[in-house]
Amino acid sequence: MAKVLKELTPRSEDFSQWYQDLVIKADMAENSAVRGCMVIKPYGYAIWEKMQRQLDDMFKETGHMNAYFPLFIPKSYLSKEAEHVEGFAKECAVVTHYRLKNDPNGGGVIVDPAAKLEEELVVRPTSETIIWSTYKNWIQSYRDLPLLINQWANVVRWEMRTRLFLRTTEFLWQEGHTAHATKEEAIEETEQMINVYSDFAEQYMAMPVIKGFKSASERFAGAIDTYTIEALMQDGKALQSGTSHFLGQNFAKAFDVQFSDQNGQREYVWATSWGVSTRLIGALIMTHSDDNGLVLPPKLAPYQVVIVPIYKNKEQLDLINEKVADITKKLKALGVSVKYDKSDNKKPGWKFAEYELKGVPVRLAIGARDLESNTIEVARRDTLTKETVSTDGIEEYIKNLLDEIQDNIYKKAFDFRASQTREVDSYDDFKVEIEKGGFLLCHWDGTPETEEQIKNDTKATIRCIPLDGDKTPGVCMVSGKPSTQRVVFARSY
Repeated sequence: MAKVLKELTPRSEDFSQWYQDLVIKADMAENSAVRGCMVIKPYGYAIWEKMQRQLDDMFKETGHMNAYFPLFIPKSYLSKEAEHVEGFAKECAVVTHYRLKNDPNGGGVIVDPAAKLEEELVVRPTSETIIWSTYKNWIQSYRDLPLLINQWANVVRWEMRTRLFLRTTEFLWQEGHTAHATKEEAIEETEQMINVYSDFAEQYMAMPVIKGFKSASERFAGAIDTYTIEALMQDGKALQSGTSHFLGQNFAKAFDVQFSDQNGQREYVWATSWGVSTRLIGALIMTHSDDNGLVLPPKLAPYQVVIVPIYKNKEQLDLINEKVADITKKLKALGVSVKYDKSDNKKPGWKFAEYELKGVPVRLAIGARDLESNTIEVARRDTLTKETVSTDGIEEYIKNLLDEIQDNIYKKAFDFRASQTREVDSYDDFKVEIEKGGFLLCHWDGTPETEEQIKNDTKATIRCIPLDGDKTPGVCMVSGKPSTQRVVFARSY
């Protein structure tokens, strides 16, 4: 295990390689035999399951229900909303045939040319089109609204440059798709869901985010407005961590989804869509982890506490087992997830290093001397400190410690972001500051031409127009034209 840790590239040396090393060495995911796709291993998937459960509860608390829609989308559906097809056309995988056959020349299997589909099917890059073709059958009257549906699914977007969790050809996500009787209700839904994502990121992932609008050029294809949450990674780059889209009536008109209002008038419905993906696992890693491995917030750790026994013989182990059973029972009664690792094929020091690498928030070690003194060693992953405490009331102590660790991890990330957020007023200063990374708050004249110039010159993009930012007017740092407020620039993943 010491060798594994030694092989972990330091963040300061190569952040990208550190990330790749950590994902693999912490046993979270690996590259698959299919280029651009990943295998999510049990430890990584356990984190995704915790994210799923919490988000799913939050969705249901706001009135949403889960459903499932087909993986395949008729190609003609994507043609019905012009901006949508333009936005996704270059990323679509297409099914053209439905059968293979043996090669008569002995070359294995080949595509049967007689099995060509009448209409090609697109492998789902996102589900607006297939869902809105379905909603046409579900919505007839105002009594059918609002329709609040979410699905947990996989999607495929053909990526040329991939990175585990952050950008892969196939990834897991949830996508919400809702229909409303009025524009105001749809906008309210769009804002509600970006707030749900923000609350989840900050309260569960311990990751501070900025909420805001995307600029027109960065909006979701087919949306009127896109709301986003943006997080800052430890290398100073931004990561888009969740989006919520106000779709207006674009998809309703494309698929002729109308309803009869209370006066009997036929109206097009108003739409939203919103989603987060397994990219959040990458965000979790890059926000908190260090050169010793993962640092996981207790609320999302697969197990919050690991207990390691230290013993010389079976008699000592039997006594320790009895004590640990009591501690474990009390911790679980408080909702704390515990792993007791009494495997005899690894030494305690190896286990300590492994659980440090895997980011387990709290490690407990107990030996024969501890039994005599009624104590236990408690090690924190966030600060890499340890202390010896009494086992009397240990369950309450650990419960409070987990809350403290959750808060401390958030504060550390918040303080880092604050230290990396600067106001910049001149374009010359901007070009210097962007090389240092972080969020730059700058005035922009609102034109796509200026936005494109900045992107071409510096590789920085407008991450968002903050909802809660400084609304003081100014002048654009590039053109000198009026600006209504500062926007957030950064280089991004």
